[in-house]
Amino acid sequence: MTDQPVEPDELELAAAFDPVRRDQWLAAVDAVVRRSGGIGPDDPLGAGVATLTRTTPEGIEVPPLFTAADVEGLAPSGVPGAWPFTRGGRAGGCVPHGWDVRQRHVGTDPAAVREAVLTDLDRGVTSVWLAVGDGGVPVEALGGALEGVLLDLAPVALDAGALAVDAATSYLDLAAARGLADADLLGSLGLDPVGLRARDGDGPPVDDVLATARRVVASFPQVTAVTVDATVVRDAGSSDAQQLGYSLSAGVAYLRALVDDGLDPAAAAGLLEFRYAVSPQQFPTIASLRAARRCWARVLEACGSTDVPQRQHAVVSVAGYSRRDPWVNILRGTVAGFAAGVGGADSVTVPPFDAVLGVPEAFSRRVARNTQVLLIEEAHVARVIDPAGGSWYVERLTDDLSCAAWEFFQRLEAEGGAVAALDSGLVAEAVAEVRARRQEAAAHRTAPLTGVSEFADLDEEPLQRTPLPGAGPGRGGLPVFRPAAAFEDLRDRADESLTRTGTRPTAFLATIGPLATSTARAGFTRNLLHAGGVATVEAGATDDVEQVVAAYAVTPSRVAVLCSSDALYDDRAAQVAARLREAGAVRVLLAGRPRDLAEVDGYLFAGCDAVAALAAVHNALQVTR
Repeated sequence: MTDQPVEPDELELAAAFDPVRRDQWLAAVDAVVRRSGGIGPDDPLGAGVATLTRTTPEGIEVPPLFTAADVEGLAPSGVPGAWPFTRGGRAGGCVPHGWDVRQRHVGTDPAAVREAVLTDLDRGVTSVWLAVGDGGVPVEALGGALEGVLLDLAPVALDAGALAVDAATSYLDLAAARGLADADLLGSLGLDPVGLRARDGDGPPVDDVLATARRVVASFPQVTAVTVDATVVRDAGSSDAQQLGYSLSAGVAYLRALVDDGLDPAAAAGLLEFRYAVSPQQFPTIASLRAARRCWARVLEACGSTDVPQRQHAVVSVAGYSRRDPWVNILRGTVAGFAAGVGGADSVTVPPFDAVLGVPEAFSRRVARNTQVLLIEEAHVARVIDPAGGSWYVERLTDDLSCAAWEFFQRLEAEGGAVAALDSGLVAEAVAEVRARRQEAAAHRTAPLTGVSEFADLDEEPLQRTPLPGAGPGRGGLPVFRPAAAFEDLRDRADESLTRTGTRPTAFLATIGPLATSTARAGFTRNLLHAGGVATVEAGATDDVEQVVAAYAVTPSRVAVLCSSDALYDDRAAQVAARLREAGAVRVLLAGRPRDLAEVDGYLFAGCDAVAALAAVHNALQVTR
């Protein structure tokens, strides 16, 4: 121990240890990275840390260590329930009942929807997100679908698309029809012409919300009229900052219209609810929700209001779910739901694990609602206000995301606002750039998808669900980007080939040498090929080229992959490849980094374009639809 004070450039890792200066830590990290070959002997101090630093889709660098120096000069986050609301919109947080557990319901049969809604409300759900119109219950049947729902206790959030005004009118009329005082009605009417334009490519003008908004202001103090739905942008593959920046611009469009119609900014802001897509990327999700509140508070400050926090509805994005091995979606939903709660969302929706397959069943809805119930009532996540607050990493990321989001917001406003930016294609082009990087990361498996691009189960029995009614999102506006889709398409093609021919597409693994030499690369190759629905057979331990060729003769395939060590590749790879081609292989690959070997057609290695490699394997195996 030492009694000397810690200098500003030192890290006090623990009271029982001598202080460690940052340059000492950098040197220690560099030494480890240098031993693994990540940097050279003459690289400058900190070069090893640079190799461990990742860059987010916004271009934000995230190093492996944050210190107090990383938050020096940042704007203070304030206290919960006070401007700028970074740490939450309420001083008391979500205690004692937790955040609002909001379950989505889609279906055209009012009786079936009503039964599902009442079951959810009876077993832990606290509000309902209801599809109305296309793909949902008819507007005229809204009352029947909500029969038995106590609308002064359980808020209903409407999602009616082009029929939003009609659905909103019908919902507001329910109060009088049931003898409920207008002032007691709860809910969110979901008017969002900007979001409709982003989703479908067209929509009514922003002023379409005004008549309903005036009625809400006059008689329904606990109802929000407008939903700023930014999930359509995030589901198209945007960065978190782009989602936030879009939401600010769309929110400002509504603010302008409402204020021009006679409302003061605070009253207008009180009519808005913001809907954000959240993901299993835990810390970016937490920081995004904190940054969203901060940025919106800055918008309202410029309008002369500092006492209206942003109301947030966080939705775990179904676009991040997989059709293959959908049980993994339970884990994705749990982590994303946890992050949404920690980030301070007012309402959270965790979709059922089979939502991407079609209409969810009762069991999957139960798992979805219990996921949140467990987070709130057993994990007690809601009992801590802003648990990530004060973390040097989260505070820095919150600030960086706020700046990036504000920059994108200004870019949209310079274009003329959200509507103009959608119509000009600016939003689509900006999102497409990020989506392309996300596609590349998924294809190269640098953003792995468990059960899909990694650890695929060829014996999996696919779940069957009734197709979702309606055309769904992305009909003419921004597309829906599912990272798993490319691999799932390959799996579907392979499964169809199995059904058609009775034999699964199979590749031969030419394991060269003893098992200890080939096992690692054979395992890697097997895992990669399974992601495309391709089975494998292996030569096993082999002493020479003739044994490899003999094993191939027993289980021949049009595709063969050499698997061994670099040393044995140097000694035998060219000869094995040539002999396998003579024996009938039309595509010979090598598991390992590319090398100067004319006898092979390609290479399988960590970071390669797995989708392209698997497509080429399919072609060689004559897997067609």
